[in-house]
Amino acid sequence: MAKAYVLMNCDLGSEKNVIASLKEIEDVKEAHGTLGLYDIIAKIESDSEEKIRNIVTSQIRKMTKIHSTMTLTRSESEKLFQPSEKLISAMLGQNKTQAYVVIHCDKGEEYNILKNLSHIPEVKEADVVFGFYDVICRIEASEYKILENVITKAIRTLPHIRTSMTLNVIAEQES
Repeated sequence: MAKAYVLMNCDLGSEKNVIASLKEIEDVKEAHGTLGLYDIIAKIESDSEEKIRNIVTSQIRKMTKIHSTMTLTRSESEKLFQPSEKLISAMLGQNKTQAYVVIHCDKGEEYNILKNLSHIPEVKEADVVFGFYDVICRIEASEYKILENVITKAIRTLPHIRTSMTLNVIAEQES
C-alpha cells in the first residue's frame, strides 16, 4: 500500500471548503486544517505510487483555492511502526486534540526515530517519508497540555532529531 501526506496552502478562509473537496477524492483518507506553516494536511493511501502522483497532480494541485503543495511520500516502513492496538482502541473517541509533527533528523537515523516514536502512546501513526522532511507522525491527546508535553518533552528530546515543526489540527474546520 502506497501512502503520502500532502501539505497545502490555500486562500484565506477557504480551508473548510477545500477540506470538504479533498475528502470527496477517492483514496484521500484524511484531510485536516492546521495551524502552522501549512493550512491543510491530507493523507492519501492507494495501491500504487503512480495513482497517488496522479491524485496530487491532476486533482489536488488543480483546485483553484490551493496555492502550493508539498508531498511527502512514505518509505516502505509500515512494519516498523506498530503501535499497540490495545492502546489505540482504549483511546478511541477520547482524543480531542491532534497534531502532526514533521521532523528533520540526522542522516540514517530515520528508522531509529520511528522505533522510538512507537513507544510514545500518544503517537498514533508515524512514517519515514521522502521529501523536505524525514519523518512525520500524528499524535493525539485528551487535552492540549498533554499534547504540548508529548511534543516538547517526549518527541523533541529524542536523540538524532535536528528540528521539528508541529501542525496542530483545527477541529472547527472539519465538515
